[in-house]
Amino acid sequence: MSNLPLPLSDLEKRIGRTFIDQTLLFRALSHSSFAHEMQSKGVDCSDNERMEFFGDSILSVITSEYLFDLLPDTPEGELSRIRAASVCEKALSEYADKIELGNYINLGHGEEQNQGRKRHSILADAFEALLCSIYLDGSLDEVKRFLLPFIKDKVAEITAQGSAIDYKTALQQIIQQEHGEILKYVVVGQRGPSHDPVFDVEAMLNSNVIGHGSAQSKREAEQLAAKEALSLFGEKVDPNDE
Repeated sequence: MSNLPLPLSDLEKRIGRTFIDQTLLFRALSHSSFAHEMQSKGVDCSDNERMEFFGDSILSVITSEYLFDLLPDTPEGELSRIRAASVCEKALSEYADKIELGNYINLGHGEEQNQGRKRHSILADAFEALLCSIYLDGSLDEVKRFLLPFIKDKVAEITAQGSAIDYKTALQQIIQQEHGEILKYVVVGQRGPSHDPVFDVEAMLNSNVIGHGSAQSKREAEQLAAKEALSLFGEKVDPNDE
């Protein structure tokens, strides 16, 4: 039988911080499935979704400030792509894994049985809610001290791979910031002779077309469709980069 979740005092030792208001930490780690189960039993319990919302903003501000100071000569578009890769769901779940956050999350029975402690979305949301709880219980500086080691390592990893991030990757990183969104590329046409075809591709977000691309390979057409989609999202792209 599982002994999870582990005592929050263990998590406090792991992150090197003792909370003044323990209820903030408990709420930050209470998934909606757990809150609903408690409420069905007549127990007043709030989930971590509002704290996740606030924590997401705190995360963005701290990461943006760090990148702004670290890379003074880097254009806005590249800063946005690095930030997106640093705060996407996958990255946040990695940060959560480093402090074994999954062991402390309060889950409903169904999520527990479905390995919810390992789900990237649950881990990422809990990490953002944790940032909020540190802010509300302490200060923005305390959040920075906790968060920046994760961000610094991730940014170093990203920049070591080279500044040029392909358009498909950049678009995927932006889309991942919104849970439940589905991005796919669809070949909608093929023109020209069989030995020298031109492929027409659409980038689709859920059921909406957000970009078009035409090229002599499907891969290049997908890149061009992603590039157009990035422009739609307000990202700056190189107009000469074909």
